[in-house]
Amino acid sequence: MAAPASAVPGATGLRGGGAPFPVPSGVRRRRAELPTSRAALLFGRRFPRSAVRVGGSGGRVPLRAAGTSGEVMIPEGESDGSVPFESDDLQVPALDDELSTEAGASDVEGVKRVAEESAVEEKPRVVPPTGDGQKIFQMDPMLQGYKYHLEYRYSLYRRLRSDIDQYEGGLEAFSRSYEKFGFNRSAEGVTYREWAPGAHSAALVGDFNNWNPNADRMSRNEFGVWEIFLPNNADGSSPIPHGSRVKVRMETPSGIKDSIPAWIKYSVQAPGEIPYNGVYYDPPEEEKYVFKHPQPKRPKSLRIYETHVGMSSPEPKINTYVNFRDEVLPRIKNLGYNAVQIMAIQEHAYYGSFGYHVTNFFAPSSRFGTPEELKSLIDRAHELGLVVLMDVVHSHASNNTLDGLNGFDGTDTHYFHSGSRGHHWMWDSRLFNYGNWEVLRFLLSNARWWLEEYKFDGFRFDGVTSMMYTHHGLQVAFTGNYNEYFGFATDVDAVVYLMLVNALIHGLYPEAITIGEDVSGMPTFATHVQDGGVGFDYRLHMAVPDKWIELLKQSDESWKMGDIVHMLTNRRWSEKCVTYAESHDQALVGDKTIAFWLMDKDMYDFMALDRPSTPSIDRGIALHKMIRLITMGLGGEGYLNFMGNEFGHPEWIDFPRGPQVLPNGKSIPGNNNSYDKCRRRFDLGDANYLRYHGMQEFDRAMQSLEEKYGFMTSDHQYISRKHEEDKMIVFEKGDLVFVFNFHCSNSYFDYRVGCLKPGKYKVALDSDAGCFGGFGRIHHTAEHFTADGSHDNRPHSFSVYAPSRTCVVYAPAD
Repeated sequence: MAAPASAVPGATGLRGGGAPFPVPSGVRRRRAELPTSRAALLFGRRFPRSAVRVGGSGGRVPLRAAGTSGEVMIPEGESDGSVPFESDDLQVPALDDELSTEAGASDVEGVKRVAEESAVEEKPRVVPPTGDGQKIFQMDPMLQGYKYHLEYRYSLYRRLRSDIDQYEGGLEAFSRSYEKFGFNRSAEGVTYREWAPGAHSAALVGDFNNWNPNADRMSRNEFGVWEIFLPNNADGSSPIPHGSRVKVRMETPSGIKDSIPAWIKYSVQAPGEIPYNGVYYDPPEEEKYVFKHPQPKRPKSLRIYETHVGMSSPEPKINTYVNFRDEVLPRIKNLGYNAVQIMAIQEHAYYGSFGYHVTNFFAPSSRFGTPEELKSLIDRAHELGLVVLMDVVHSHASNNTLDGLNGFDGTDTHYFHSGSRGHHWMWDSRLFNYGNWEVLRFLLSNARWWLEEYKFDGFRFDGVTSMMYTHHGLQVAFTGNYNEYFGFATDVDAVVYLMLVNALIHGLYPEAITIGEDVSGMPTFATHVQDGGVGFDYRLHMAVPDKWIELLKQSDESWKMGDIVHMLTNRRWSEKCVTYAESHDQALVGDKTIAFWLMDKDMYDFMALDRPSTPSIDRGIALHKMIRLITMGLGGEGYLNFMGNEFGHPEWIDFPRGPQVLPNGKSIPGNNNSYDKCRRRFDLGDANYLRYHGMQEFDRAMQSLEEKYGFMTSDHQYISRKHEEDKMIVFEKGDLVFVFNFHCSNSYFDYRVGCLKPGKYKVALDSDAGCFGGFGRIHHTAEHFTADGSHDNRPHSFSVYAPSRTCVVYAPAD
């Protein structure tokens, strides 16, 4: 969920200056309860050694971290209700049960050759040691001025790792807390555990006990974890039948409430009801899906097709995992993408939130089908050789109190910060307290759960800018000054959590991919944790679509070639980016996609090939192709496209909704809860009698070109020409030479372009080809021979014909 472009017109900066972040000597901070106030930092306040807050007040209350036995005394008046972790004298044993780390055996019969060739080899699962975190200063000497902040950040990470090793048995065991919390079946029965320190009493209720709150009352340990064990029935069957609705009834400071268990694995919304119900999910062995295909290796060049299962049907309905598996995945493979990114997997009560207001973090959305059907979808993607990325939301949570985490135990804090810091005023959602031991347990285990149970191949982390700064990136214009990244506005707790989760993922799943949605351009973001970085594999290059929107509001005749190149290349050296020309937010009602900016209402009447075109259509189709190719060519080491945008999807996304009345009394009309605009008209891109088809075929050709030449990740890149009068951009990527003519009317004969390698060149891709909706002005059989002599600072050059509003890629003929 990106910060709006109007609030964050962020350009990724490369340099900065200013005073280093002060960390006075003698300051001791609790491991994860980092104060952000200047007073706390400057006056070296000693913070209390405390653990989970227990209800009640006054006196000295013995507390301990969840799952432990050691006690720590909290001086009266110093407890803030949070869950910190530093204590030199705190002795917390690891969870004592032996927990298997072996994944279920997979049936590999029938594996396709493409999957076999790209299979991930099984390796020992070990989170690497912390390292010294010093390499970042060699990579970027400008960071020396912020060494205090960065070394403090890394010391906090190292101390947390040490504490987790000592008290929880290491990150590997800590991240399997879903085997302790929530519902877990053993040979003897079912155990249910829940951390709810604010609750005064708790009982497990559901269909299995006729919702009787007195039947299965839970007991609480000293630090706020409630527990109950239900023995098997006399016949050996489970005391809670598979598919039963369940909730936990708690007496809390805010009254009696029924909550869906926080670690629930499945939840459903009954017909005619608004709140969701938790479901005890434990299907019999014969109904459990068994993965058949190995996970693909991480591709060197990442080409992502971003999707939403619910709206992935051409029909006005909520699509299913099964239909997506059978109909959409083969389509993605055929288009030439090697990764599929799926939005809205985590359960969310409000469909119109695009999946970003998560209510049940461990549960796949039941709107689209069952967990087993989701597993079959992922397995089919692996069979096709597609990497599957999940759009995971750890940046915030739904504000719902009936079916989410908000107010779970009747308190304002629990998983979140208290007061205004715990509320995102723009997103109307709750913000996690990353300085809380149990929050770390919950989120780290959540990431592990999706990788382990569902075989996802990685994550795109949503809203990371919001996490890393207390201002959440709102109403802030990032200029690239390093003071913006390493100061008092930085939420170091959140950054350290991101370091932990990246270390966990890359340690246990070496082929897994992590992408962070960050508009700020924080240095070290996509640098290894061991080297002192945050640890992401890629930053999502969010400034690019924002800049294209700015340009599309102008006539293309006024576009500056230097500005376009700067926008696409203005990113940190050695930190990889996933680039994209337009975001999924632009497809929502009230915004505009690139195609709609370019062609507007003409898209509805002039896209049939048997009808004459218009200047708007001709211009729009030409620029649509050019924008996408130059973004892919210069914008990063990975590329992302939201489903349907490859062919210029003509309809916006409007989730079904009824009329609303805002708190100020203003009425907002609904759309009669219609799904008509909440779908993707793939049939338009497939129809060879429509101009959409040519745009789709060009996108397919782009992916094919990258697959063949690997230009996105090539070490060689040289931009030889940015000519403002000619509106020409020429650059080399790998062995390829890209020639862009953005001029609205001028075409150039015998236009000389520089190159590195001598020899004969041929046309590898031509946006003006008739099959791509162009005018066919380029002869594809022509051979272009280089001449010696410097041109545009290149040792060789050759002549081309550059028609107006076209892009042509030349490759060595030999």
